[in-house]
Amino acid sequence: MTARAISYIHAEGYAAGELKHGPIALIDHDLPVVVFDNEGNLQEKTLSNAAEVSARGAHVWHVGKVPSADVVLPPSGVVVTPFLHAIVAQLLAYYAALAMGTDIDQPRNLAKSVTVE
Repeated sequence: MTARAISYIHAEGYAAGELKHGPIALIDHDLPVVVFDNEGNLQEKTLSNAAEVSARGAHVWHVGKVPSADVVLPPSGVVVTPFLHAIVAQLLAYYAALAMGTDIDQPRNLAKSVTVE
């Protein structure tokens, strides 16, 4: 399930390199931002973007392996890290839905899709 389906919160993911192509215009003090940080050659750019978003007033939650992150992930390889990010994202959606009082077991307007050939 996605954040939209169980908590009725519009959430979109953007690559760090896409921030300057539109999403930066949406940033203000009312917008929460979750930054999923990968180690490697893009880490510096990702952290730079997180600092820029924070400077524009957004509340930033940092998920990564650095000790200063809000959610510190355990050591793992670059192949495993995206799966750890997915777990954190699912837990975030789950607890946001609970906090909002939505029925996470019966999301509204959810239909099962079946393809018959």
